[in-house]
Amino acid sequence: MNGQFVWYELTTPDVDAAKKFYPRVAGWGTQAFDQDYTMWTNGGVPIAGLFQLSDEMRQQGVPPNWMPYVESSNVDETAAKAVSLGGRVVHGPLDIPGTGRFAVVQDPHSAVFGVYRPDNPGRAWDGTPVVGRFSWHELMTTDHTAAFEFYKALFGWEKTGEMDMGGGQTYLMFGQGGTPYGGIFTRTPEMAGMHPFWLIYIHVKDVAKAVAAATKAGATVHRPQMDIPGGSIAILGDPQGAGFAFHHANTPVPASKPAAKTSVKKAVKKAVKKAAKKATKAAKAVKKVVKAAKKTMKQAAKKATKKVAKKTTKKAAAKKTPAKRSKAAPRPKARGKAAVRKTKSASRRRR
Repeated sequence: MNGQFVWYELTTPDVDAAKKFYPRVAGWGTQAFDQDYTMWTNGGVPIAGLFQLSDEMRQQGVPPNWMPYVESSNVDETAAKAVSLGGRVVHGPLDIPGTGRFAVVQDPHSAVFGVYRPDNPGRAWDGTPVVGRFSWHELMTTDHTAAFEFYKALFGWEKTGEMDMGGGQTYLMFGQGGTPYGGIFTRTPEMAGMHPFWLIYIHVKDVAKAVAAATKAGATVHRPQMDIPGGSIAILGDPQGAGFAFHHANTPVPASKPAAKTSVKKAVKKAVKKAAKKATKAAKAVKKVVKAAKKTMKQAAKKATKKVAKKTTKKAAAKKTPAKRSKAAPRPKARGKAAVRKTKSASRRRR
């Protein structure tokens, strides 16, 4: 779509070193386009380009840099309009056989950017943060209000908000359809010696970890990690001097997607229903176990009662019936001979 960021390009004095650095910190792959141009890939999909900073470019004062390209349905018309608005065409418009048409433009305040019409559109950034892709585009300029009016007329950008930076500084956010693409601010007195430029942010999972990996690989930290509304950022320079930034979003899902809310609502409703179903099933199982336990206890009690009653009846019957001598009971002992004689003598005297 016209006005979306669609491509990015790193111009560096050491291509081989860049090929080692960015895969370590951004997880990118590389893919050769031709002998002079390499493409950066994310998940196998080309997202940006890389080429050598020539001696001629250095002599013209071009530093190592990242440059964003904005999509246009007609590059020639956009380039001509940029000139009419006070800008300047630096290079092109030119065709890239089998790829598209582009031009490099300088805005009225001297910041450089690209205009690009791909032959196969559909890869432009729509504002959704994706790990490994660029998720914010920031212009430091000499007059943020005038700069915004230039890009608004050129690409149809809208102001999506403003933020007070303190000290009378304002950060203007721009985008399309309510979706912010980046911000524009007027350079501070401390930045007076800096040339206006576009800074692009790479979206990562964790800014702190990305900064640690980048510095270990030779990067320089220009602004340490700081929290911003909805996320965190850090600004660095790669080992060859090209400026870039890291960004992670706390809430990467755009707020302007009611369909997503509906899906979440449905998912929650489904989960609650499933949990309720499980709870009901568990309750039924518990009820069944309790019922079985009650039945077992009742049967055991009944059996015990019968046993006690039987024992009581036997005891009562034993009290009413006299005890019989046991067959094993001992017999009276036989009397001795002396006892017999005494008995007979006593019998005679009685006579």
